[in-house]
Amino acid sequence: MQIVHRGFDTIALSIQANIPPELFDYLDGEREKAEEARAPVPVSYGGVEFDLLHHGGNGYRFILKGGPLDMTWFFKKPNARDPWGIRLSVGSTLLATQGLGYARAQIDKTLDRLGIRHGAHQVSIGRADFCVDILAPEFELVPENFVIHSHANRADQLIASEDVRSNGKSGRFTSVTVGKMPGRQIILYDKRREVIDRRKTIWWDIWNANLARDGLPPLNPEDRTQSQVWRIEVRAGKDHLKDRWQIRQWAEFDALFGDVVARTLAQVRYSQPDPTDSNRARWPNHPIWDMAAAECEGDLTEMRSHVDPDSVRYVHRAEHIRLIMAQLTGNATTLAALEGVPEPELSDHMERLGARLADAIRADPERAANKLTEAKARYRFTE
Repeated sequence: MQIVHRGFDTIALSIQANIPPELFDYLDGEREKAEEARAPVPVSYGGVEFDLLHHGGNGYRFILKGGPLDMTWFFKKPNARDPWGIRLSVGSTLLATQGLGYARAQIDKTLDRLGIRHGAHQVSIGRADFCVDILAPEFELVPENFVIHSHANRADQLIASEDVRSNGKSGRFTSVTVGKMPGRQIILYDKRREVIDRRKTIWWDIWNANLARDGLPPLNPEDRTQSQVWRIEVRAGKDHLKDRWQIRQWAEFDALFGDVVARTLAQVRYSQPDPTDSNRARWPNHPIWDMAAAECEGDLTEMRSHVDPDSVRYVHRAEHIRLIMAQLTGNATTLAALEGVPEPELSDHMERLGARLADAIRADPERAANKLTEAKARYRFTE
């Protein structure tokens, strides 16, 4: 087994502040444009660039996204009777590639550029997820091997398989979740499967960058026996952070969150069955659990991968190109079917279609230029 990544996966917090009137007026006007287009529009304010969504949600007037390094901002309409007017969520890509310390610095810098003043006491942390990814091709997940408190909740997920397990359940288990949010939750799951199913291709770069740092060869995504990565993730929600640990602000988070993770991994364990002992509470930890627990000791805040941030943009751009090419091919093939093109002439039809597209651009160059400008703005974060 080999550690291929460890670090924060999600951070969510609220800010006790309202956006300035000037920023509200600007965003309100831009949102009208987004509503008309029914699509996000690029916005720039104070030297910060976002994509403004055409809708709000959950009481927030504006939702803004910050590119492939996934930081999302939620702003309410300013209201003196509702001082908690800002919420934000930092996603896994930024945290994995740059670390929590960088993310916090970016939050403060962005708030400053937007003209939003706040103090340390005006931050309320609502969620924090910490994960360890382990390359373990021979590991098999058995839900019954978890040793948990009798009041905890466990949810198992499996994928169809013709194999019948020795415990009498059909299928290969891919995840076990213990607990509920917004309390405490721990999940052990097949991260490789999620990366493939949800096309999160950046994770191959993150894992391979960490392996290269250790002088190890890269993973082959096509070979599960060589690239099976399992994730152990501790999720601490608002209720658990505040009610159980009295964690609200960054100072408390820095002092105590390591203990939150350590306590969770001690109270919920994935064990190694002992055939001579029927009492599961006495079973020792599985090596994968001990490996994850050891990685969570020490300072968690600066953990990050060694992938170049430019690689993140490149991977996102390549994935967009791949998806658009697949759509183009599918649409062109459908058009060929509608126009009665026989299969032997399909390749020639594609070449003629290129000429027809060029004619369409020449017929209305102004519209084509506007579309190109809009597309460049929409995908500017991948450049």
